[in-house]
Amino acid sequence: MPSGPDSGSSPPTEQDLQRLSPAALAYVGDAVYELHVRVACLLPPRRIQDYHQQVVGQVRAESQAAQVRSLFPYLTEPEQEIVRRGRNAAQRGPRRVDADIYRQASGLEALLGYLYFSNPARLNELLQRLQSFWEGERSPAPVDLPHSPNEVPNEAS
Repeated sequence: MPSGPDSGSSPPTEQDLQRLSPAALAYVGDAVYELHVRVACLLPPRRIQDYHQQVVGQVRAESQAAQVRSLFPYLTEPEQEIVRRGRNAAQRGPRRVDADIYRQASGLEALLGYLYFSNPARLNELLQRLQSFWEGERSPAPVDLPHSPNEVPNEAS
């Protein structure tokens, strides 16, 4: 399996990506998202501890769950399906995190991992949108994520 779009290897095929488990995609997506947040937090310069606190605040499951709910209306149907697959495949997370919150965060990470391999331009577009959410530039109303492929998200009150 190639190590990524910038590795010099040929990119994985759609068939390769379909063979990866949602957990494997989430594993990569977690790293991709944390690196994006770390780089985005570098300016203005400050102490490493302050960087760390800001990054942890964005990459923790609770924040990611809120972010995926805000992002969901902007996703294509195939992207929404990847989020659902990642969410449904997630095992029980840390005890401090509600199981549904952990599953939602895993869905976001699975999507980011999938896009890392399949569509870096779309990945960058969604990362920029996520960054604008947590920087407070946009605050769309979060939606409830559907629990089955046939459900449509409801606007949150």
